[in-house]
Amino acid sequence: MRDCLNHRAGFDRVLMTVAATFLTVSAGSALAQDQARSSAAELAIEAAIPRPEPANVPPPTASDIKLDTTATVQDPAKETAKEPVKADAAPAPDKVETKPSDVAATPAPEAPKSETAKSEPAKTEPAKADTATAPPAPAAPATAAAPAAEPVKAASNVPAADQPVADKLKDIIGAKTSRHFDRKNERAAIEKFYGARDFAPVWTQGGSLTAAAKGVIARLKDAASDGLNPADYPAPDFAAATTPDALADAELKLTASMFDYARQAQSGRMHWSQVSGDILYPEHPVDPSEVLTKVTTATDASAALDSYNPPHKLYKELKAKLAELRGQGSGPVIEIADGPALKYTPAGKKQAEIVVDDPRVPQLRAKLGIAENASDSRYDAAVAEAVRKFQSGAEMKPTGILDDKTVKALNTPKRDKQIDTVLVNMERWRWLPRDLGVPALGDAYVILNIPDYTLKVMQRGQQVWTTRVVTGKPGQHATPLLTETMKYITVNPTWNVPPSIVYNEYLPALQQDPTVLQRMGLKLEQNRDGSVHISQPPGEANALGRIRFNFPNKFLVYQHDTPDKNLFAREDRAFSHGCMRVQNPDQYASVLLNIAMPNDKYTPERVRSMYGKSEIDLKFPTPIPVNITYQTAFVDDAGKLQIRKDVYGRDATMINILKNGRGKDLENVVAHSQPSYSRPATTLPSGVAVANNGGGFGSSGPNFFERLFGAPTPPPAPVGRRPQRVFTR
Repeated sequence: MRDCLNHRAGFDRVLMTVAATFLTVSAGSALAQDQARSSAAELAIEAAIPRPEPANVPPPTASDIKLDTTATVQDPAKETAKEPVKADAAPAPDKVETKPSDVAATPAPEAPKSETAKSEPAKTEPAKADTATAPPAPAAPATAAAPAAEPVKAASNVPAADQPVADKLKDIIGAKTSRHFDRKNERAAIEKFYGARDFAPVWTQGGSLTAAAKGVIARLKDAASDGLNPADYPAPDFAAATTPDALADAELKLTASMFDYARQAQSGRMHWSQVSGDILYPEHPVDPSEVLTKVTTATDASAALDSYNPPHKLYKELKAKLAELRGQGSGPVIEIADGPALKYTPAGKKQAEIVVDDPRVPQLRAKLGIAENASDSRYDAAVAEAVRKFQSGAEMKPTGILDDKTVKALNTPKRDKQIDTVLVNMERWRWLPRDLGVPALGDAYVILNIPDYTLKVMQRGQQVWTTRVVTGKPGQHATPLLTETMKYITVNPTWNVPPSIVYNEYLPALQQDPTVLQRMGLKLEQNRDGSVHISQPPGEANALGRIRFNFPNKFLVYQHDTPDKNLFAREDRAFSHGCMRVQNPDQYASVLLNIAMPNDKYTPERVRSMYGKSEIDLKFPTPIPVNITYQTAFVDDAGKLQIRKDVYGRDATMINILKNGRGKDLENVVAHSQPSYSRPATTLPSGVAVANNGGGFGSSGPNFFERLFGAPTPPPAPVGRRPQRVFTR
């Protein structure tokens, strides 16, 4: 028994020795791992330990520390559970170890704070973070991998001298923009433009005007030269603006005036709908953002702002004539006094130059726009030549002598009337497209001038061909002003009589003479809904002649030939119902076809060879723009100002609007009643020959527009046309 006990005691000693050895190794291994790790959790624990003043205070134990259980870290408890270590062998079983990458999940703004500061809301005194004791190694990756905090706003690029003005601009634009800009797109452009530059002023630097501001102000003050009113574009007095508030206000006022100038220079002071319901031009409004960028970045701000005026040659010629008529803008207020006749005599073989001196000459120089030697009182060669040009433009004998008749002409109200006529014509040029032609065809286009009764074909800036035309009668049959594209030509067209002529002229005529339409070669059809359609088949006597030029539009007008050629010999040729009759349609057709299809080599003879009884449509691969204009004032090829009769009263209407207008309200669109092409049911008198006796299209047949111009693809055959139709293109 004793031997057994001795053996058992010896065995126990062996087990205890093995266990002690194992615990020693395990403890050493654990200590080595703990020393190798410098986890964020441990750092957090250390940082959370209160550090009192050096005194006889015992250090806290592990039970005094509560770990942040909300942090996103790895849990090493699962790993340590595998180790056969007793609970009391580990110094802190709840200790949480984190890797540097785990610390990255901690929000960056909390980085200076300790982990325990976040997990101990119950403590009355937050623990002070002692970052000095934390090793720097884990702090670096935590900062680098943390999500980006809210970026710190970069320092303002506004010069210190302009910062007070920028601050005021920011306040005004943010709260009071509508005081300066009443258009939504202009307010948006201002906010975007100034916001992008930290609201720094663009027209001043350190309180002084920039070159761009000087250019803009110069253009605004010279608005009269472009037929505009400088009073509509006031330039603020920057010299009187001595405070940031005043400079900011002047900044926005100048920008607003620049917007107004650019907008009205491009589109006009009045919208064309203010004048009449039979005008339809494409809109081309300015983009305020583009105006700001273009003008403020241009080398020459004045030229950049001037570029919004029409670029057309005829507009620029009118502008030059306006300067001549005004005497550089001040013509109406300069009166030339009566006095002896002034004559300049150049030097000859036997005679010396004779120059007369007269105190009226400086006024005459100003009146005629002679800038050189403005104060010179000598009636020299330059003055005599200016007088000669004036006499020529005023339809006087161009002698170059300033006599009583010439003085009267210079002072007469007729001269003021010419100025008004030029002004409204310049205004109408603003309505037209900036590009009248189509680039694919060498900028080719057709332009018809109603008061001059002429049509021109233009290409590459040059006149290709011209002819006389007959236009609509004044009143309800006036030819509309429009821009459209000619898509095809119809040879041997059918005339589908417009409803206005059917119901206002032909049906009343039938009441007097039931056979009148038959004698005129017209065919009457009554549809199932009771409406009436009248047409004239192709032929030599057709009202449209042999050719129709089609540019579909809402007014249902077109250009065409006519069997009545005698009207072209008259000076005034407003006789049609709105369509335009062309004097030489075969030549016109060949010119257009050679522009649209140059390889087909059309000639007037080839066009005439197509004349017959069947309609032939010649379609243009590229449509040609057609511009119907109203030019009562224009400059001819000899450089002379031509004035035409205001046949439709458009000038008088526009002059009255401009002189008694309502400011920017004139730019608003006026709604007009649209043309009506309805065909009401009609009871025909007895004895009237009806072609289809109630058949026809009925209410579901082609409308009048389709009868006139055809459906898009292909155009339908109106009643009265032969079934066979020839298409060469």
